[in-house]
Order: sequence, then C-alpha cells, then structure tokens
Amino acid sequence: MGEDDILGRVTLLAILKKKPEESLNDVLDILVDTGMYDKREGKSVFKELTSSGYIVGNGLSLIGMNIAKKAEQEFKQS
Repeated sequence: MGEDDILGRVTLLAILKKKPEESLNDVLDILVDTGMYDKREGKSVFKELTSSGYIVGNGLSLIGMNIAKKAEQEFKQS
C-alpha cells in the first residue's frame, strides 16, 4: 500500500477503532454510510487489504495495525 492510498489507510483505521462486537461487514457498512466509498468499491478495498495481509480474520495483522496507528497520528496532525 502506498503512502497516498487514503482509502486503504482510513479503512485500516476504522477496523482498528471498531468495537469488539462489530464485524468487518459492520465496518464496511459504516464507511459506505459515511460516503467514503460505495459498497462495491469498499468490498474491493477490503479484498485488496486482505490479500495484501493487512487484514487477517476479523481484525488487523501486525503490519495492518502499525499502518492504522501511523495513519491515526497523521490525521491528528492535519
């Protein structure tokens, strides 16, 4: 994932911040509802993040978590 992949970074951050009872589908629905992307594009982003190893099971891999935390810090600075 490149530094300019805002959709991927926001998606990883949303997964990092999800509540324990929320599923990845819940996170997808929330992001679709906010207008981040449409359902089809969202599924594509999730699929890409999963195939790249950033999402594992119902959460983030270590590298996915690191990218999400870095994105959170960058967004706080903006």
